[in-house]
Amino acid sequence: MIEAPGARFSKTLSTGNAEIDNKMGGGIPSGSLTLVEGQSDSGKSVVVQQMIWGSLMDGATVTLYTSENTVKSFIRQMSSLSLDILDFMLLRRLKVLEVSTQRSGMDSKQIFEMLLDSMRADRTSDLVVVDSLTTFVTHTSSDDTLAYFEECREICSDGRTVMNVANSYAFDNAALARLRSMCDAHLSTRVEEVGDQLVKILEVAKIRGASKTTGNIITFDVEPNMGMRIIPISKAKA
Repeated sequence: MIEAPGARFSKTLSTGNAEIDNKMGGGIPSGSLTLVEGQSDSGKSVVVQQMIWGSLMDGATVTLYTSENTVKSFIRQMSSLSLDILDFMLLRRLKVLEVSTQRSGMDSKQIFEMLLDSMRADRTSDLVVVDSLTTFVTHTSSDDTLAYFEECREICSDGRTVMNVANSYAFDNAALARLRSMCDAHLSTRVEEVGDQLVKILEVAKIRGASKTTGNIITFDVEPNMGMRIIPISKAKA
């Protein structure tokens, strides 16, 4: 049974997959400023969607700001992974808000300010996800990006988790190093050739306050009607 907002929420954000959670040090503690970055088409959004699903199933309330999807396409995408979110949306446990500079007429700095104002006003969400920042970051200064993350950290101080997603190329090296240091949790994805096939790699670089050891490498694939599926390295090399 899916509970309405206000239900007791687990203090660790889960993917809903025990094997993946274990590799992530037990999950991401609530109140963590989180960065998910990596190559294009390396599975960043799927990792985040799995985290959204697991958090909802644990009783969390989630807000997603998306520049990658419309509401309808996000619902279809989740459904293709067998992650049915319609009931959560009907119960207002999940809000999906579209963000676009083109549609809004705002520049990237104004988008950052709009996102922050919206996050501050919404005090009911346990997890706030922005997927993705890539377009906004590439059209504004590093100082503006760092200032946005600093404000996100303030929002996390009351126990909410803010998860920002972006392609690695959107940041210059100095800014990316500072962001990685600033964030409580840092997940990185890439695509590598293992044996005769391309596989997706999730590196759990850091999760501050994790209940178990982090620094793990997760090799995975994305299968229709199944979502994320861990591939043992030995099988990937075969």
